[in-house]
Amino acid sequence: MARAFKNTVTLLITVIQMNVFLKNTLHFVIFLAVLPSFSFAQHQKVDLPKVKNKTVVIAHRGNHVEVPENTLASTKEAISCGADYVEVDLRTTKDGHLVVLHDAKVDRTTNGAGRVADITLAEVKELQVFNKNKKTHKIPEFREVLALCKDKINIYLDFKEANVAETWKQIKAAGMEHQVVVYLNKEEQYKQWKKVAPEVPLMTSLPDDIKTAADLMTFLSKMHIQVLDNVKDPEMLKAAHEHGISVWLDMQSPTEGPASWNDALHKGVQGLQTDKPGEMVSYLMKNVQ
Repeated sequence: MARAFKNTVTLLITVIQMNVFLKNTLHFVIFLAVLPSFSFAQHQKVDLPKVKNKTVVIAHRGNHVEVPENTLASTKEAISCGADYVEVDLRTTKDGHLVVLHDAKVDRTTNGAGRVADITLAEVKELQVFNKNKKTHKIPEFREVLALCKDKINIYLDFKEANVAETWKQIKAAGMEHQVVVYLNKEEQYKQWKKVAPEVPLMTSLPDDIKTAADLMTFLSKMHIQVLDNVKDPEMLKAAHEHGISVWLDMQSPTEGPASWNDALHKGVQGLQTDKPGEMVSYLMKNVQ
């Protein structure tokens, strides 16, 4: 009798353990099932900076019609003309300081020569940026651009060669966490930014092998970004819009003007990068309701 009772108790314990196991397994299966949608929902919560214009106006390397590109002067001009973003390029000096310059070398835009990565900050500060108006302009430090833009204009940060942690540190120190979109140039930059600052909006170009809306959806399931540039295929544009992804087109060219702007607007894009931000703002005010 005692043996039978013991066997019954053992059986009951086994049944309870199995029930707990199955219950936990079911919870785990449900978790795996909802994980993709949870990840996408997290992606959706990353907001873009607020803007003034109905179509986002990005001043390419600042408003450099009368002053040199990527300088404090061109940033001030971008602010004055009413652009929503100033696009700046970020690089690192030999001694680890962040500076704003498009090219890897200083040769094209300054009176110096050599790679930024091989020059110290002190040496960079000695260089004079070429200009039309004979005034002295310098290559600015990133922290100077951040301070100038605070509460005045957003930054479209073309992330060339820089340390993510140091860049984010300077953005936070300037109180610019909600005024920056980071453009990624390399695949590895995506993981670096997601690790250091997952709340920062990210932007990139599509790889050449992304040709269809289905390809785009596969890409977006792997890279949770907020903006794409230069997507022109109607079906891919539609797919991007349906999933809350903004599309910004590059307009800068020798023939840039109302005709090309109008053509881009009819594609249904959300933003335009331009070498003529002042003219574009005026055009949009008259033609976009």
